[in-house]
Amino acid sequence: MIVVWRVVTACNLTCPFCAYDRRLDIPRPTADLAEIRRLAGLLADYQAESGDEVLVSWLGGEPLLWRPLAGLTAAVRGLGLAVSATTNGTSLGSPAVRAQVVAHYRELTISVDGVGEAHDGLRGWDGGFAKLGTWVPTLAAEARAAASALKIKINVVLTRQTLRDFNTLCRTVADWGVTEITFNQLGGRDRPEFYPDHRLRPQDVDRLEDLLPPLRRDLLDRGVMLVGGTAYVERFRASAWDRPMPVEDCGPGERFLFIDEAGRMAPCSFTAEDYGIDLSSVRTVADITDLPRRFRQLSQAARSEHCDDCLSTQICDKFKRQPAPAAA
Repeated sequence: MIVVWRVVTACNLTCPFCAYDRRLDIPRPTADLAEIRRLAGLLADYQAESGDEVLVSWLGGEPLLWRPLAGLTAAVRGLGLAVSATTNGTSLGSPAVRAQVVAHYRELTISVDGVGEAHDGLRGWDGGFAKLGTWVPTLAAEARAAASALKIKINVVLTRQTLRDFNTLCRTVADWGVTEITFNQLGGRDRPEFYPDHRLRPQDVDRLEDLLPPLRRDLLDRGVMLVGGTAYVERFRASAWDRPMPVEDCGPGERFLFIDEAGRMAPCSFTAEDYGIDLSSVRTVADITDLPRRFRQLSQAARSEHCDDCLSTQICDKFKRQPAPAAA
C-alpha cells in the first residue's frame, strides 16, 4: 500500500509548470500533524493485521523544508512504516537533512528536469544543477557508509525543450549514485498558460519512444533502471494527440491512496474533489479495508470527469520496471 500525502503547499522555487510556484499569490495550508500521527498509527495496525507493507510518501510543495517533518518522519518510522518523499533537493546541502534521510527514508525522489542552465532556469535556482551534482553523490556515499537501504531516484518532467537533452541528463545523473530514473510528461492542469508552448507533440513522443530502448540498455549497464512501461508511452501519445484515455476500474484504494493537505483521502490526486473522503471518518483498520468499496460507491453515484481521461501515472505503468531489450 502506497500512501502519498501532500503535507505542505509552500515551496522555495519558481517552476512555471507547478501549482505551488512561490510567486503565486495563493493560500499555503499544511496538513494537520495530529491527524498524520493518528492515521500513521492506524496504518501501522493495518500493516500488522493484513501483512501488507505500507509506504508513506511525503509530497509538497517542498516537504523537506517543512519544519515538523523530521520529527514526524522519525515517529512514522518508529511505527514500522516505510517512508519516502519527493523533493526539489534544495535542502540536501545540509548534513543534518541528509543524515535524517539516510536514517529514516526508504526512497527519496529528486526532481531534475534538465542539464545545467536548463534545469536552473526552469526551477528558478541559480547553480542548482551543479549543487545537486555535488549533494546527491554525497548523499549516496553517506547512505552506503551507513549500510542504509535508501534508494535515490531522479524524476524528470519532460517538455518538448527538455526532451532534447534527456539522454544526456539520464547519463549524467546515473553517475550521481542513483538507482532509478522516472519521468513525467508536462501536464497542463496546474499551469495552463505555460502548457501550449512546452507540451509534448506527437513527433516528440515518437522521438521518446525511439530513444528509450538504447538509453535503457546503457543505463542498465551503469546499474540504473529507467522505468516506465509501454502503456506509459501510449499515455503520452494520447495526450499529444488530445485523445482521452478513460479507465473504467482502477482498483481505487486497493494499492494506492492520496491524501491532500486538507485531509481528503482519494484514489489519486486528480479525484480528491469528486471522491474525497474526510480523513476523520477513517477510524479503524476496517475503515481502511472498506475504502475501495466507498470509492466505488462514490464513482457509481457521480463518475469523475478525470476518470474519462485518466492521468494518474501509477495506473499507466509509470513505475513498471521495463527490461532493456537486447541490442540489435
